[in-house]
Amino acid sequence: MTATVEQLDLLSLNLEDTKETSVLTFEPFSLPSTNQRILGPPHPPNTPIPLALQPSGSIKPTLNLAIATVKSLQRTKILTSLLAQHGTLLFRGLPIHSASDFSAFAHAFGYSPHEIIGIVVDRPLLAPNVAPANEAPKEVRIYNHNESPQVPHAPEYVFFYANRAPKKGGETPISSSLELFHRARAEIPEFIDLLVEKGVKSSVTYTVERQYVGGSTLRQAFGKEFVDEDDEQAKRRKVEAQIARYGRGKYTTFEWSDGADGQGQVLTLTHHLPVIRTQPGTNLPTLFTGLAAYYKNSLEAKKGSGAGRKNVAVQTFGDGTPIPEEYLATLARITDEIRVLHRWQDGDVLVFDNVIAQHGREPWEGEQGDRVVLASLFDGETVPGPYGFGEWARVVQALDG
Repeated sequence: MTATVEQLDLLSLNLEDTKETSVLTFEPFSLPSTNQRILGPPHPPNTPIPLALQPSGSIKPTLNLAIATVKSLQRTKILTSLLAQHGTLLFRGLPIHSASDFSAFAHAFGYSPHEIIGIVVDRPLLAPNVAPANEAPKEVRIYNHNESPQVPHAPEYVFFYANRAPKKGGETPISSSLELFHRARAEIPEFIDLLVEKGVKSSVTYTVERQYVGGSTLRQAFGKEFVDEDDEQAKRRKVEAQIARYGRGKYTTFEWSDGADGQGQVLTLTHHLPVIRTQPGTNLPTLFTGLAAYYKNSLEAKKGSGAGRKNVAVQTFGDGTPIPEEYLATLARITDEIRVLHRWQDGDVLVFDNVIAQHGREPWEGEQGDRVVLASLFDGETVPGPYGFGEWARVVQALDG
């Protein structure tokens, strides 16, 4: 069974002002119901996630033509509008074969590259603004989350590209944060009220050495200005200068301690953050969070199965009190009910509006290198709005540095 996707005439665009003699158009197509579904409220009726697009007609697409088409569509922000409606777009059938191809395609959307201050995963640069999505072992399940919910300044757009798709497993889960809020508001309204009132405190530990395979080091997270001759005090000053770029005053605090067994400095960074944010343009509330992933990882850790990712962030309510497990379990159950699993094909590109859509990663069979998915992160023109009245509930762009 497949989800029904109506044709979108607005995607037939004549590129009159390009040097290309042929016109490339994108047309929607349907995916199996395991890969695509019709979103529930508050999305408009018959809105699929992801919206799957492919080149139409007999014209053989080139990378330059695909880039020119995207740039032309984005002059009137058509693709941005579709992202705001569907949450996720899939582009299939384009000649994207490398990190540099992917970088050129992603940059064609016209967004500004995003810098994660305080990144918790290892993402070595492979091409302009392109890095591995996650290098955790293939057995590790990464549950649905918005990108970078543990820091104040998160990207608005997340691009993923399958340079190599695994034969079995390795799907990318996709779900709507708008729909998650709508369901949670109906099923656990008292939890939503507590999140509005308190927000969350996210305490993240950073160490000199990486804490797990695929994780980042203190230097990767905050040490872009480090030089070899820096002593410990110089490194601390440079880290603290990066933390100051968050621009959140008393709602971001930090503490230094000595690592065990002479492992050097340990930084514990605590942010008081909103979980509920609002979508720019609609002001619809969205659950921008990794709380369900935090809960699932904790369960896997208790079982000792190795299928979870290490929780480097401790999550509590904003007043420091624990979040009841039953609320987290309900978020995870709802997420299971509203998500689909994208089955990758080589060359696929998924684009997420990170404010309203969540992603993850399923384990896969075979070798670690059988799945190679790259990521590229971008900022939008605005940041999500606050839901509530606390100063801590406001999200701001990080200061340049």
